[in-house]
Amino acid sequence: MSDKLSILETFTNAYPENNYRITHTNSEFTSVCPKTGHPDFATMILEYIPDQLCVELKSLKLYFQSYRNDGIFYESVTNKILEDLVTACKPRYMKMTAEFGVRGGISSVIEAEYLNPEFENSLDIF
Repeated sequence: MSDKLSILETFTNAYPENNYRITHTNSEFTSVCPKTGHPDFATMILEYIPDQLCVELKSLKLYFQSYRNDGIFYESVTNKILEDLVTACKPRYMKMTAEFGVRGGISSVIEAEYLNPEFENSLDIF
């Protein structure tokens, strides 16, 4: 996998004084099972409370699409996406939920979260 972080673009948050939640849902995420080579399909749900930056949606779409041919486990892709988005946006809080479709009778939901320590006591997110 190449450096996907460079795909992500951000813009300045116009309301950094407010704690507000942004939710983006991508119902067309695909990657490849690294063991079988079969395609994996997921709905990716990104929730975050921005600080100074927000993720730009076209770049987020292209970033998600960049995983289309990558062999990567569910847990790894969910955490890698969270890691890249935290690096790009530097949010107060972020949660990445990956809802993978049924394969062999089993569906999987992976959730990964990040909480900026600087805002730990000022956010009511739980």
